[in-house]
Amino acid sequence: MAKKTYTDKELMQMAIDVMNKSVNEPRPDGKVPPKVGAVLLFPDGRIETAYRGELREGDHAEFTLLERKFPNENLEGCTLFTTLEPCVERNPPKVPCCRRTTNARIKKVFVGIEDSDPTVDGKGIKHLENHGVEVKMFDREFQRIIEKENEAFLKQALERKRETEEEDLRTPIELPVTNYDSSKFSDIALEKFIKESSLDFKASDETFLEYLADFGAMEWNKEKKQFVPTGFGVLLFGKNPRAKFKNAVLKAHVTYGNQKIEPKDFADALVLLPDQIEEWLKKVLPLSKDTSGFKRKDVPDFPIEVLREAIVNALVHRDYEIEGAKCEIKIDENKVIVTSPGKPLPAISLDELNTFEAPSLSRNPIITYAFSLMDYVEEKGFGMKTFKSLNKEYGLPIPKYTFKEPFLTLTFPRTVEGVKETIGKETIDSLSSEELQNFEIFREKRPISKSDFVEFTGLATRTAERYLKEWTDKGLLIKVGSGPSTKYQMYE
Repeated sequence: MAKKTYTDKELMQMAIDVMNKSVNEPRPDGKVPPKVGAVLLFPDGRIETAYRGELREGDHAEFTLLERKFPNENLEGCTLFTTLEPCVERNPPKVPCCRRTTNARIKKVFVGIEDSDPTVDGKGIKHLENHGVEVKMFDREFQRIIEKENEAFLKQALERKRETEEEDLRTPIELPVTNYDSSKFSDIALEKFIKESSLDFKASDETFLEYLADFGAMEWNKEKKQFVPTGFGVLLFGKNPRAKFKNAVLKAHVTYGNQKIEPKDFADALVLLPDQIEEWLKKVLPLSKDTSGFKRKDVPDFPIEVLREAIVNALVHRDYEIEGAKCEIKIDENKVIVTSPGKPLPAISLDELNTFEAPSLSRNPIITYAFSLMDYVEEKGFGMKTFKSLNKEYGLPIPKYTFKEPFLTLTFPRTVEGVKETIGKETIDSLSSEELQNFEIFREKRPISKSDFVEFTGLATRTAERYLKEWTDKGLLIKVGSGPSTKYQMYE
């Protein structure tokens, strides 16, 4: 009998279903326990599950699964799905769940969401990765469900994190900035943040400064008896962020043929940049005629909302601690390139970025939170839906992520030549403009069936078959599977 196979999504959903069975023990200290579910996939396809408090009050789901249910079984080769980052500290002689996992020699773990509690706060994932475990995050659609079910726990965890955070464990950007006070903030930036976040404050209110301190943009200094901006606060709202952080700038370059537009630096407070960049894009992008309405009107020949989202993501998710590295946008006749310092976080792969299925994980949660309040980004998101729909919504080629130390680069091809440059294969040069347009579906980096290809292109079946054979022979595609279930995927 053939073993049962499950998709990653099915196992993520299974972990959530189990999570919802959690039995939360009563806590006299008022601390809200998390709901946690765990699923263990064995090499032979067998599935076992556990949830918090299943066998005994207060027992963690991973402990129940790995130690209570399978104390003597070899779990090497199993894959673990857990809805919450495994714990790092337990009172002796208890062993934390992250160590139980590595002790069991499990080499692949899917984690639902990060645990903001200061005893964990990313250290569980780091422990797994340091011990050779491949860590992947749940898809964003499942993360939202877990966050909603654990809303009270996550709120308390964030409060505990703020209360116990030690300065020597924080990066320079998280720390308060010496000799700075609220006068270093831009009134324009603060007013814009208040207005677009629909907050009921005035910039001069002491309660507003408390609000900024609540999410990490300021910190109370007991000696000075005043609120002091943190590095993140300076980046978000500072009058001159580059005075403190030299690399806090986005450099923009535009070249069309022999015409070179004057380079521009965007170096104001981060909350001011999205609108400034949008206005600049409207001025520098070539115009084309929009005839969709009764009146013809000039519109930019590339969707500004797509570029805006890409640039905002670069600003939000970049690594601000890499000295001398700056965000850039370069526009020419063939392509638009957005670069951002910092490699993808370990739990996010280039493949996940290029299939536009990257999970929720943020390098700069304080910046992300502020931008999400202003509706500039989905909290912790990457604009994946916007980029994925580029071909369907606008008839444009899909973009591609690449990484070359220390920059993550997102390239938007605009022309046939741009697509050829982006794909970067010699054999692609032989394809015509029409063929490249038909080839676009394979750049989503997922297996495509012949019927999917016919539906996408509108080609006759025999013509589609000819294309598939030619592209396979040229090494542009590889076959996945065989017989009627054969699919095709772009060769990397």
